[in-house]
Amino acid sequence: MRFDERVWKLTARVPRGKVTTYRELARAMGNRAYRAVGNALNRNPHAPVVPCHRVVKASGELGGFAGGTATKARMLRQEGITVEHGRIVNFSRALFRF
Repeated sequence: MRFDERVWKLTARVPRGKVTTYRELARAMGNRAYRAVGNALNRNPHAPVVPCHRVVKASGELGGFAGGTATKARMLRQEGITVEHGRIVNFSRALFRF
């Protein structure tokens, strides 16, 4: 399985109402290629089945999104995640770990 496909498969496991980080995805794959994870998500042809909007920075900041950060924030809010000033509120509670 290609790197991108592995990223997408793991991302598909992140449940509604939770977020994970680029770092967590990389760790779950056994490496530290955080940026490569972000690049793979940017190429995600399976959204929203593969919910790349649920992947954020380790700081709790939203990070990038092909549809724009305002769209990412809206999608997360629709799933019950509180976003203020571009950050996840109560980040540790919303964090999904593999």
